Amino acid sequence: MDQSKQGVTLLRQRMIDDMRMRKLSDKTQSHYIRAVRQLAKFLGRTPDTATVEDLRNYQLHLVDHGISPVSLNAAITGLKFFFEVTVGDVELMAKMQPVRVPHRLPVVLSREEVSRLIAATGNLKHQTALSVAYGAGLRGQRGGGAQGRRHRQRAHDPAHRTGQGP
Repeated sequence: MDQSKQGVTLLRQRMIDDMRMRKLSDKTQSHYIRAVRQLAKFLGRTPDTATVEDLRNYQLHLVDHGISPVSLNAAITGLKFFFEVTVGDVELMAKMQPVRVPHRLPVVLSREEVSRLIAATGNLKHQTALSVAYGAGLRGQRGGGAQGRRHRQRAHDPAHRTGQGP
């Protein structure tokens, strides 16, 4: 095994160890490793030799190839971990910032569409549940409303957990 191949292997192992120490999930670890591997492929050399200009060119390369904002931010996060934690060079990633992810508005169904949706359910119990859920403004999100936020805030309040306070 030549020296450069061995260096990459040791560098990858160090990154894996750094992620394990921080108890990152397996999925996160694989995403971070992939981000660094793709950078190395783009550079044609070990990723720890990248310069600020290399990282700028890599980000432009990703954008030019149509990567989504979410995927671009995931790659930036993985590279940020690699350079700041594993390599120990905080300055290198200073100019590589996440991009804004556009938020999509929810689809609002017309009255006719809601009626057809409820009628399509043959079971009266299911029709009733859909009618109540839609009438109450419930959507296919988990804990997205103001009520969910208040509940989460109270759960972190020590006085609320112990039953003390207002």
